[in-house]
Amino acid sequence: PVQILAYLGGVVKVEETDLKPRTGFLYPIHSHNISMFINATREQDSGQYMCSVNVVDDTTNKNVGIINLTVLVPPAAPTCQLHGSAVVGANVTLSCSSKKGKPSPMYQWQREPPTLQVFFPPAQDRARGTLKLTNLSLEMSGVYVCRAENQAGSKNCSIVLEV
Repeated sequence: PVQILAYLGGVVKVEETDLKPRTGFLYPIHSHNISMFINATREQDSGQYMCSVNVVDDTTNKNVGIINLTVLVPPAAPTCQLHGSAVVGANVTLSCSSKKGKPSPMYQWQREPPTLQVFFPPAQDRARGTLKLTNLSLEMSGVYVCRAENQAGSKNCSIVLEV
């Protein structure tokens, strides 16, 4: 464990960590609420945080609180790609992937209007970001949009399929 904040002998001490410029006590210590804040959270701030209170002549040992912090990260703009030859009667796979996101993004493909179409398994794999289009026809030409999404946000990319 790395100490982040301390209050000893009436003095607040902020340790030399990457959190130093972004953290502090939320209230004056005299309020008896020793909540802390972290500003401008980053993914690497995720982890287990422990609060320890030492009171003179206290032998109950009920002086430690633990909390797990998970910093969510919205998906980065995904990349859309076409795999295969877009000719009549062929099969192609559209893929979509985002380099960032916590938790890992799920992906949703749809074909844009005027011929709006939403896809489901087994054609679409939401975890892998793939969409398999089989036995292509001229009518399957259009703009296909992929949305990478998690609890922190979403981003899109698109690809034009010309059969």
